[in-house]
Amino acid sequence: MKALEEHVAMERKDLYEDQERCPYCGSEKVIFDPSCGEHVCIECGNVIGYIIDEGPEWRSFTPEQRAKRTRVGAPLSPLRPDQGLSTTIDWRNKDGSGNDLNFSKRIQALRLRRTNKMFNTGDGNEKNLRIALGEIERIGSQLGLPKAVREEAAMLYRKAARMKLIKGRSVESMAAACIYAACKTNIIPRSLDEVSKVSKSDRKEIARSFRLLVGEGLVRKAPPSRAVDFIPRIVSRLDLSMRVQQTAVEILEKARALGLTSGRMPEGLAAAAVYLATLLHGERRTQREIASIVSVTEVTIRNRFKELLQGLNLIVRV
Repeated sequence: MKALEEHVAMERKDLYEDQERCPYCGSEKVIFDPSCGEHVCIECGNVIGYIIDEGPEWRSFTPEQRAKRTRVGAPLSPLRPDQGLSTTIDWRNKDGSGNDLNFSKRIQALRLRRTNKMFNTGDGNEKNLRIALGEIERIGSQLGLPKAVREEAAMLYRKAARMKLIKGRSVESMAAACIYAACKTNIIPRSLDEVSKVSKSDRKEIARSFRLLVGEGLVRKAPPSRAVDFIPRIVSRLDLSMRVQQTAVEILEKARALGLTSGRMPEGLAAAAVYLATLLHGERRTQREIASIVSVTEVTIRNRFKELLQGLNLIVRV
């Protein structure tokens, strides 16, 4: 027994400290193991008590990390009308193990969904917000926008609703205008034509709503879209090589230095530069394919293409 005591003291002398008398054998040789949070008697081996560690299992080195890693449920999301605080019942008729529910359970789940929807639906303002946020999610998904941009558009719509700018305007146009504003502030190349193409509202109404947001100071000033910003998306969608992208960027930089880009739509310039680069590198793509990506006409691409050829003194086979 003495050998065991010496071995334990040698191995864990930094971890243990003497505690009260053991209630089972009366020994005073009670040690504490902080790695397990237990008080253990060396004589009889009984675990006398536990200490529960109420701290987190992760480490944080800055206050920002500590704030981000707190566990208080699911994160809040501005894309949901209730910020994600309400209960959601899944539409699939399956239990926790993934098995199908029987007929009686399906009927019960249907009633629960109906009741839950009734309690979660508030006044008219909340219904309006629910429709608008659903439209923002739909447009953002079709345009392939990241979640951060969609969340910024949702926050912008909430600010507009608090300032009562929604009154007298369609929900769809204001939601599309918020998406367009979020794209501009985050320097994501999405034209107004692209937004209006997937929106339920027309281009003129979206532009009017966007000007209202700018006039009320809800949208911070953002630099105008550049033609270079559209090139990576066109190259990626057409599955072109990196050399085509580099050549298209060089073409636009030379054209800008010569003043050929002044007063021209950036989408049309980017499409014409990519079309010219594909001809130079032998990776031909039709004007219709390129025009469909940036929502411009083939006539626009041809006009910008001719201007680039004449201004840069290039000769290519079309």
